[in-house]
Amino acid sequence: MIPVILSGGSGTRLWPLSRGQYPKQFLPLVSKHTMVQDTLRRLDGLAGLQAPIAVCNEDHRFIMAEQLRQIDAHPAAIILEPIGKNTAPAVAMAALTAISENDVLLVLPADHVIADTDAFHKAIVQAKHIAERGFLVTFGIVPTEPQTGYGYIKSGALLDNSALKVAAFVEKPDKETAIRYVQSGDYFWNSGMFAFTAGTFLRELEKFNPKMLAACKQALAGAKTDLDFVRLDKDLFSACPADSIDYAVMEKTDKAVVIPLDAGWNDVGSWSALWDVTGKDDAGNAICGDVFTVDSSNSFIYSENKLVAVIGVHDLVVVETSDAVMVASKDRVQEVKQIVDQLKKLGRSEAQTHRKVYRPWGHYDSVDSGDRHQTKRIVVKPGAKLSLQKHHHRAEHWVVVKGTALVSKGDEQMLITENESTYIPLGVIHSLENPGVIPLEIVEVQSGSYLGEDDIVRFDDQYGRV
Repeated sequence: MIPVILSGGSGTRLWPLSRGQYPKQFLPLVSKHTMVQDTLRRLDGLAGLQAPIAVCNEDHRFIMAEQLRQIDAHPAAIILEPIGKNTAPAVAMAALTAISENDVLLVLPADHVIADTDAFHKAIVQAKHIAERGFLVTFGIVPTEPQTGYGYIKSGALLDNSALKVAAFVEKPDKETAIRYVQSGDYFWNSGMFAFTAGTFLRELEKFNPKMLAACKQALAGAKTDLDFVRLDKDLFSACPADSIDYAVMEKTDKAVVIPLDAGWNDVGSWSALWDVTGKDDAGNAICGDVFTVDSSNSFIYSENKLVAVIGVHDLVVVETSDAVMVASKDRVQEVKQIVDQLKKLGRSEAQTHRKVYRPWGHYDSVDSGDRHQTKRIVVKPGAKLSLQKHHHRAEHWVVVKGTALVSKGDEQMLITENESTYIPLGVIHSLENPGVIPLEIVEVQSGSYLGEDDIVRFDDQYGRV
């Protein structure tokens, strides 16, 4: 059985913590590990697992690779989508990448919480056996309330044990319909998790959406392999229809089976959902970071950097990050997406990036900026190297505050240690490398007429960036 980790979401409903370039699946929201790491870690103890296949946005490739490395996971492939096409093409790519058509794919979104691992494992084992018989298995969450934010699965005849044939997939209902669904006992929440053999899925996809399968095959045939990355051809993949597994296959096939799952599942799709799965104080407050409360209850309060104090508030969400503060009524957190849409329309960077930006070589934190200057704190991992590059519009001053830097500047190469500095004039080709065994930390002061990240001309880069 091959775990297939789907990590294409943008997580806009958890802004300002989750952003386009660093979405929720890469954040440690409910444990010390990130959500994508927990997705794999909760499979520990299952027998017969092969190396996972991850599918993610091309912009997130280095984050995905680094987070898998941190938990000693060695993927069979990290498939990079140049543009998002929903879940059906993503799973098709994984199925086409599998070694054998008889391999069972365990398809898991990278942003779910499952509290009862034992119950989850039992459901997976059952799903594997049913998938090997040629069925397409989905996991239906036993509803705990008439939730209007989820799609539902209507169950049909009993297949065996607790597994049921799928009678229908149903869109998100209104409140009255959701109440009726839950009271009937015949409906489950649609989890978006699946198990089927690669061959069964591809045959059903060819039957119901041959154009999608053909486009996926062409994009994969034109893909380039770089380390663990499979880079899909952008032009060929752009021709692929966009659709979910549900619409493309599951709603049309007669092979759909649902296994009821009662395991404390949550898709953490909003701040109120995160409040549900976070530990709380005696007043019902879920508190993360440096927070003080007075006469406040049933609120989610998150502090990333600053002291946050709340007085006399109830049923609120308060989130502080280095460059944004968001306050919302807990029953209106779904509307956070409207703020993100406004930021995008205005071209604001806060919609896509945090103040701290991660790169394959480490990260930088933009600590100050003005019309013609910008200051960054740069951390370079041991053995890592920034690209050989130049800038047309800015000069840079580097001061080493920790570690040792190997600097190339024009035809000159030098070692710079703590409390030493160098100056990179505008237009000079340069690079920065950490030859040591501890992280290199430098303060960079940029000055010039334009300080955007797109003012980089790369001549050589060990990470394959253009």
